[in-house]
Amino acid sequence: MKFSTFSAGKASELREMKPRAVVFDAYGTLFDVHSVVLRGGNNIVGDIRALSALWRQKQLEYTWLRSLMDRYEDFWSVTQAALRSAARQLQIPADDAQVDRLMQAYLTPSAFPAVRPALESLNRVPMAILSNGSPMMLESAVRHNGLESFFTEIISVDRVRIYKPSPRVYTLGAEMLRLPATEILFVSSNSWDCSGAVAFGYKVCWCKRSEAEMELLDSAPDIIVTELDQIADCF
Repeated sequence: MKFSTFSAGKASELREMKPRAVVFDAYGTLFDVHSVVLRGGNNIVGDIRALSALWRQKQLEYTWLRSLMDRYEDFWSVTQAALRSAARQLQIPADDAQVDRLMQAYLTPSAFPAVRPALESLNRVPMAILSNGSPMMLESAVRHNGLESFFTEIISVDRVRIYKPSPRVYTLGAEMLRLPATEILFVSSNSWDCSGAVAFGYKVCWCKRSEAEMELLDSAPDIIVTELDQIADCF
């Protein structure tokens, strides 16, 4: 188990917190977004790893821009636009059939190896997903990985038609679970998502799988782990 640099008193406080529910981000946290290109990009001529990285970057940028402009489109549409933009920027040819193949692969992303053990170790409390993904995308990803039985709620931003890190999105988790945010542990591997959840009032766990650092937004997570199956050891 790996905590962030907190005092022994803070670590003890976290162990006593015992959240009444756990809410997970989906893409990048439960599901490996880069598995999509590895599965669906075998007919792409070009650097598919660079394409995957830029596709993800553009996808997030488009959600933030659409939120700021108040021009919501669902995550499927945003993801497709981001793919076309990334391919164009990298000068990678991608016709409609190739784009469709990659988009279909986005319906079946691979779960990270530690996901199932993590969910099994936490199943004493209700668990939910709170994601930018559209309902269709989330249901497909959960079903593909055989995780349906673990979640009491699969919550999409479609309900409020704005993307994370809007507080309107984080409100959905507390409302759907009928619990105060302070009694819910929110888990994400995306540091910007953790910042949004901290600002809203959740207890937050950052799954830090890389050398990335936390955003400088006065929003330190309560817990830092390197893999999801370490979370249950905190409580």
